[in-house]
Amino acid sequence: MFLKGKTALITGSTSGIGLAYAKALAGEGANVAINGFGHADEIEQERQSLAAASGADAVYINTDLTTEQGCADLMEQAIAKFGAVDILINNAGMQHVAPIDEFPVAMWDKIIALNLSSAFHTSRLAIPGMKQKGWGRIIMTASAHSLTASPFKVAYVSAKHALAGMTKTIALELAEQNITANCISPGYVWTPLVENQIPDTMKARGMTREQVINDVLLEREPTKKFTQPADLGALALFLCSDAAANITGTNISADGGWTAQ
Repeated sequence: MFLKGKTALITGSTSGIGLAYAKALAGEGANVAINGFGHADEIEQERQSLAAASGADAVYINTDLTTEQGCADLMEQAIAKFGAVDILINNAGMQHVAPIDEFPVAMWDKIIALNLSSAFHTSRLAIPGMKQKGWGRIIMTASAHSLTASPFKVAYVSAKHALAGMTKTIALELAEQNITANCISPGYVWTPLVENQIPDTMKARGMTREQVINDVLLEREPTKKFTQPADLGALALFLCSDAAANITGTNISADGGWTAQ
């Protein structure tokens, strides 16, 4: 267990990709702090499973990451519990789809706050402890939309492009301090959120399940395969390893070839 004694904080980690990150890191012995929404009993069950897997500790911290204070509260509670955050994975995010001239201003502000500003706040608050310990890993869940664009997603695409730029800046600033910063940029990932979209899309477009998957969801992915959350967990785990100590400032695509086109 090469992460024993280290602490990982993952935002947006009560389900989906974030929970897969937490499971991967706990499996290598890390203390884990999770954050996000869901039913209290289900979250507690996951927390207990993470603690059992790590042989260390796991905590759930629920704060509003669309505010500076909420981000500060998250980091304060994690640092109070564990002393420092060695591995920070900024994964929390949301989406809204609308033409730019109809895009609600309040929704723009909320998406930028959660998808982008929260990563700035958690990173700036985690970095002093990483500097003090002489080791750290910062990982951003970006998206294929950090490298390309789709219509009607102006806030999401803008935030993800900016997140990739933030990652490069952090990597350059900390390049000599044994702290790395990298992006993981998935395409469509097979999560309950994606799966639950299929029936409504079938009805709205008059398509079969297979048509929705291949011609709508995976239209831009040459492999015609969803990325699995566990695969992203394994990628994050590699980025935390000594083998990845000289990998920093990168944007790693896990999108079935989407951005190779």
